[in-house]
Amino acid sequence: MEPVALVTGSARRIGATIVRTLHAAGMRVIIHYRGSQQEAEALALELNQSRPGSARLLQADLDNPDAVRKLATQALEAFGQLDLLVNNASSFYPTPIESASDDDWTRLIHSNLRAPYILSQSLATALRRQQGSIINIVDVYAEKPLFQHTLYCMAKAGLAMMTKSLARELGPEVRVNGVSPGPILWPESGQMNQDAITDATALKRCGSPEDIANAVKWLARDAGFVTGQILAVDGGRSLTLQGS
Repeated sequence: MEPVALVTGSARRIGATIVRTLHAAGMRVIIHYRGSQQEAEALALELNQSRPGSARLLQADLDNPDAVRKLATQALEAFGQLDLLVNNASSFYPTPIESASDDDWTRLIHSNLRAPYILSQSLATALRRQQGSIINIVDVYAEKPLFQHTLYCMAKAGLAMMTKSLARELGPEVRVNGVSPGPILWPESGQMNQDAITDATALKRCGSPEDIANAVKWLARDAGFVTGQILAVDGGRSLTLQGS
Protein backbone atom coordinates (compact mmCIF):
# COMPACT_ATOMS: atom_id res chain seq x y z
CA MET A 1 0.00 0.00 0.00
CA GLU A 2 1.08 3.54 -0.70
CA PRO A 3 2.31 5.35 2.42
CA VAL A 4 0.09 8.03 3.94
CA ALA A 5 1.11 11.54 5.03
CA LEU A 6 -0.80 14.07 7.13
CA VAL A 7 0.38 17.64 6.50
CA THR A 8 -1.10 20.34 8.72
CA GLY A 9 -1.83 23.75 7.26
CA SER A 10 -1.51 22.37 3.76
CA ALA A 11 -4.22 24.05 1.71
CA ARG A 12 -1.89 26.76 0.45
CA ARG A 13 1.61 28.24 0.40
CA ILE A 14 4.46 25.97 1.60
CA GLY A 15 2.08 23.35 2.99
CA ALA A 16 0.39 22.87 -0.38
CA THR A 17 3.78 22.49 -2.07
CA ILE A 18 4.77 19.85 0.49
CA VAL A 19 1.54 17.96 -0.23
CA ARG A 20 2.06 18.11 -4.00
CA THR A 21 5.68 16.94 -3.65
CA LEU A 22 4.83 14.01 -1.39
CA HIS A 23 1.92 13.06 -3.63
CA ALA A 24 4.14 13.14 -6.71
CA ALA A 25 6.53 10.83 -4.85
CA GLY A 26 3.76 8.24 -4.53
CA MET A 27 2.22 9.02 -1.16
CA ARG A 28 -1.44 9.32 -0.30
CA VAL A 29 -2.04 12.63 1.45
CA ILE A 30 -4.34 14.13 4.05
CA ILE A 31 -4.73 17.86 3.56
CA HIS A 32 -5.50 19.69 6.80
CA TYR A 33 -6.90 23.20 6.75
CA ARG A 34 -8.43 25.62 9.20
CA GLY A 35 -10.27 28.25 7.16
CA SER A 36 -8.96 27.82 3.60
CA GLN A 37 -11.69 25.44 2.49
CA GLN A 38 -11.83 26.49 -1.16
CA GLU A 39 -8.08 26.17 -1.61
CA ALA A 40 -8.08 22.80 0.16
CA GLU A 41 -10.90 21.46 -1.99
CA ALA A 42 -9.20 22.65 -5.17
CA LEU A 43 -5.94 20.99 -4.15
CA ALA A 44 -7.65 17.70 -3.29
CA LEU A 45 -9.52 17.76 -6.61
CA GLU A 46 -6.27 18.35 -8.49
CA LEU A 47 -4.52 15.44 -6.78
CA ASN A 48 -7.47 13.04 -7.01
CA GLN A 49 -7.81 13.74 -10.73
CA SER A 50 -4.17 12.72 -11.06
CA ARG A 51 -4.59 9.61 -8.87
CA PRO A 52 -8.15 8.80 -7.81
CA GLY A 53 -8.73 8.36 -4.07
CA SER A 54 -5.26 9.54 -3.11
CA ALA A 55 -6.13 12.75 -1.23
CA ARG A 56 -8.49 13.48 1.65
CA LEU A 57 -9.47 16.69 3.45
CA LEU A 58 -9.72 17.34 7.19
CA GLN A 59 -10.65 20.61 8.89
CA ALA A 60 -9.56 21.52 12.42
CA ASP A 61 -8.76 24.56 14.55
CA LEU A 62 -5.33 23.79 15.98
CA ASP A 63 -5.88 26.27 18.81
CA ASN A 64 -8.38 23.80 20.28
CA PRO A 65 -6.71 20.74 21.87
CA ASP A 66 -9.86 18.62 21.58
CA ALA A 67 -10.09 19.47 17.88
CA VAL A 68 -6.46 18.44 17.43
CA ARG A 69 -7.13 15.05 19.04
CA LYS A 70 -10.17 14.62 16.80
CA LEU A 71 -8.00 15.47 13.80
CA ALA A 72 -5.60 12.67 14.77
CA THR A 73 -8.45 10.18 15.01
CA GLN A 74 -9.92 11.25 11.68
CA ALA A 75 -6.50 11.08 10.02
CA LEU A 76 -6.14 7.43 11.02
CA GLU A 77 -9.65 6.69 9.80
CA ALA A 78 -9.01 8.32 6.41
CA PHE A 79 -6.80 5.54 5.01
CA GLY A 80 -6.42 3.15 7.94
CA GLN A 81 -2.75 3.93 8.49
CA LEU A 82 -0.29 6.80 8.86
CA ASP A 83 3.35 6.81 7.80
CA LEU A 84 4.30 10.48 8.02
CA LEU A 85 3.19 13.45 10.10
CA VAL A 86 4.34 16.87 8.89
CA ASN A 87 3.66 19.60 11.45
CA ASN A 88 3.63 22.58 9.11
CA ALA A 89 0.75 24.78 10.31
CA SER A 90 1.94 27.98 11.98
CA SER A 91 0.80 31.40 13.12
CA PHE A 92 3.29 34.26 12.74
CA TYR A 93 3.00 37.92 13.72
CA PRO A 94 4.78 40.36 16.05
CA THR A 95 3.98 40.48 19.77
CA PRO A 96 5.74 43.44 21.42
CA ILE A 97 6.03 42.79 25.15
CA GLU A 98 3.95 45.86 26.00
CA SER A 99 0.92 44.67 24.05
CA ALA A 100 1.12 40.86 23.90
CA SER A 101 -2.11 39.28 25.15
CA ASP A 102 -3.40 35.94 26.36
CA ASP A 103 -5.00 35.49 22.93
CA ASP A 104 -1.59 35.95 21.30
CA TRP A 105 -0.19 33.28 23.60
CA THR A 106 -3.00 30.91 22.62
CA ARG A 107 -2.63 31.48 18.88
CA LEU A 108 1.17 31.32 18.71
CA ILE A 109 1.96 28.67 21.31
CA HIS A 110 -0.90 26.34 20.42
CA SER A 111 -0.45 26.31 16.64
CA ASN A 112 3.35 26.24 16.68
CA LEU A 113 3.98 23.94 19.65
CA ARG A 114 1.02 22.42 21.47
CA ALA A 115 -0.79 21.11 18.40
CA PRO A 116 2.35 19.41 17.00
CA TYR A 117 2.90 17.78 20.39
CA ILE A 118 -0.70 16.54 20.69
CA LEU A 119 -0.64 15.16 17.14
CA SER A 120 2.68 13.43 17.76
CA GLN A 121 1.37 12.00 21.01
CA SER A 122 -1.93 10.85 19.51
CA LEU A 123 -0.37 9.32 16.39
CA ALA A 124 2.77 7.78 17.92
CA THR A 125 1.34 4.26 18.09
CA ALA A 126 0.21 4.33 14.47
CA LEU A 127 3.55 5.74 13.32
CA ARG A 128 5.43 3.07 15.27
CA ARG A 129 3.34 0.41 13.55
CA GLN A 130 4.42 1.74 10.14
CA GLN A 131 8.05 2.51 11.09
CA GLY A 132 7.13 6.06 10.13
CA SER A 133 8.42 9.52 10.83
CA ILE A 134 7.54 13.00 12.05
CA ILE A 135 8.87 16.14 10.40
CA ASN A 136 8.41 19.49 12.13
CA ILE A 137 8.70 22.80 10.27
CA VAL A 138 10.77 24.90 12.66
CA ASP A 139 12.38 28.29 11.85
CA VAL A 140 15.81 29.89 11.88
CA TYR A 141 14.44 32.15 14.63
CA ALA A 142 14.21 29.19 16.99
CA GLU A 143 17.91 29.76 17.68
CA LYS A 144 18.28 33.55 17.47
CA PRO A 145 15.24 35.71 18.16
CA LEU A 146 13.44 38.00 15.77
CA PHE A 147 12.80 41.44 17.27
CA GLN A 148 9.35 41.80 18.88
CA HIS A 149 8.37 38.21 18.06
CA THR A 150 9.09 36.69 21.48
CA LEU A 151 6.06 34.38 21.67
CA TYR A 152 6.64 33.03 18.15
CA CYS A 153 10.34 32.47 18.82
CA MET A 154 9.56 30.75 22.12
CA ALA A 155 7.14 28.41 20.41
CA LYS A 156 9.53 27.50 17.59
CA ALA A 157 12.38 26.97 20.08
CA GLY A 158 10.10 24.59 21.95
CA LEU A 159 9.29 22.80 18.71
CA ALA A 160 13.00 22.38 18.02
CA MET A 161 13.55 20.78 21.43
CA MET A 162 10.45 18.63 20.98
CA THR A 163 11.96 17.34 17.73
CA LYS A 164 15.13 16.22 19.48
CA SER A 165 13.41 14.86 22.56
CA LEU A 166 10.81 12.83 20.66
CA ALA A 167 13.53 11.42 18.43
CA ARG A 168 14.95 9.75 21.55
CA GLU A 169 11.59 8.76 22.97
CA LEU A 170 10.03 7.36 19.80
CA GLY A 171 13.11 5.63 18.41
CA PRO A 172 13.96 3.18 17.06
CA GLU A 173 10.59 2.77 15.32
CA VAL A 174 9.85 6.42 14.52
CA ARG A 175 12.31 8.99 13.20
CA VAL A 176 11.70 12.62 14.17
CA ASN A 177 13.38 15.48 12.33
CA GLY A 178 12.83 19.13 11.51
CA VAL A 179 13.24 21.51 8.61
CA SER A 180 14.17 25.08 9.46
CA PRO A 181 13.27 27.48 6.63
CA GLY A 182 14.91 30.82 6.07
CA PRO A 183 13.47 33.43 3.66
CA ILE A 184 11.11 31.42 1.46
CA LEU A 185 7.74 33.18 1.30
CA TRP A 186 7.27 36.53 2.98
CA PRO A 187 4.45 36.74 5.54
CA GLU A 188 1.21 37.84 3.95
CA SER A 189 1.07 40.71 6.44
CA GLY A 190 4.36 41.95 5.00
CA GLN A 191 7.85 42.32 6.43
CA MET A 192 9.58 45.67 6.30
CA ASN A 193 13.20 44.55 6.08
CA GLN A 194 13.03 42.09 3.18
CA ASP A 195 16.09 43.45 1.39
CA ALA A 196 18.22 43.30 4.54
CA ILE A 197 17.15 39.73 5.23
CA THR A 198 17.93 38.62 1.67
CA ASP A 199 21.30 40.40 1.72
CA ALA A 200 22.16 38.59 4.96
CA THR A 201 21.91 35.16 3.35
CA ALA A 202 25.05 33.60 1.96
CA LEU A 203 23.25 32.92 -1.33
CA LYS A 204 21.82 36.48 -1.55
CA ARG A 205 18.33 35.36 -2.57
CA CYS A 206 15.11 33.87 -1.32
CA GLY A 207 14.42 30.20 -1.58
CA SER A 208 11.28 28.56 -2.95
CA PRO A 209 8.56 26.42 -1.36
CA GLU A 210 9.98 23.53 -3.40
CA ASP A 211 13.24 23.81 -1.44
CA ILE A 212 11.34 23.07 1.78
CA ALA A 213 9.17 20.38 0.22
CA ASN A 214 12.16 18.55 -1.24
CA ALA A 215 13.88 18.61 2.15
CA VAL A 216 10.75 17.11 3.73
CA LYS A 217 10.61 14.42 1.05
CA TRP A 218 14.29 13.56 1.57
CA LEU A 219 13.91 13.26 5.32
CA ALA A 220 10.79 11.14 4.91
CA ARG A 221 11.98 8.77 2.17
CA ASP A 222 15.74 8.71 1.89
CA ALA A 223 17.23 9.61 5.27
CA GLY A 224 16.74 6.32 7.06
CA PHE A 225 19.68 6.85 9.44
CA VAL A 226 18.80 10.47 10.30
CA THR A 227 16.79 11.36 13.41
CA GLY A 228 16.76 14.18 15.92
CA GLN A 229 18.18 16.62 13.37
CA ILE A 230 16.95 20.02 12.22
CA LEU A 231 17.96 20.78 8.65
CA ALA A 232 18.42 24.48 7.91
CA VAL A 233 17.11 25.27 4.43
CA ASP A 234 17.87 28.97 4.56
CA GLY A 235 20.47 29.93 1.96
CA GLY A 236 22.95 30.51 4.78
CA ARG A 237 20.67 32.91 6.64
CA SER A 238 21.40 31.20 9.98
CA LEU A 239 25.11 31.94 9.60
CA THR A 240 24.57 35.58 10.51
CA LEU A 241 20.89 36.38 11.16
CA GLN A 242 21.63 40.01 10.38
CA GLY A 243 18.89 42.37 9.32
CA SER A 244 16.49 41.02 11.96
